[in-house]
Amino acid sequence: MITPIFRIFDVEKAHLFYVDYLGFQLDWEHQYAENMPFYFQLSFRDMTLHLSEHHGDCSPGSAIRINIRGLKDYHASLSQKEYAYANPNIVKAPWGTIELTVVDPFSNRITFYEEIHEQA
Repeated sequence: MITPIFRIFDVEKAHLFYVDYLGFQLDWEHQYAENMPFYFQLSFRDMTLHLSEHHGDCSPGSAIRINIRGLKDYHASLSQKEYAYANPNIVKAPWGTIELTVVDPFSNRITFYEEIHEQA
């Protein structure tokens, strides 16, 4: 299993985006000592994601793709939330997927996608 790491700069903004808005679950958090950076593990369905305030772990502006079933239902649930900083739409990609891209407060990009099977 591969676990991507995204760089974050604000724990509260990360929590609002990933947990409250996107519906990720906070599995655990770690901080070596007070006034030290945080490191988190989040999960969403069958995948995990790490968020790090540590400057050497990764660079902001990364991107991942998450294959999920029920993308239209997931989009509908996001649309009902009152998150002021995002209002993503589903797009149909020429390679046979529908996709929903969100950008977190730290310029990291997540594209949720689902393969579509069109009838001939």
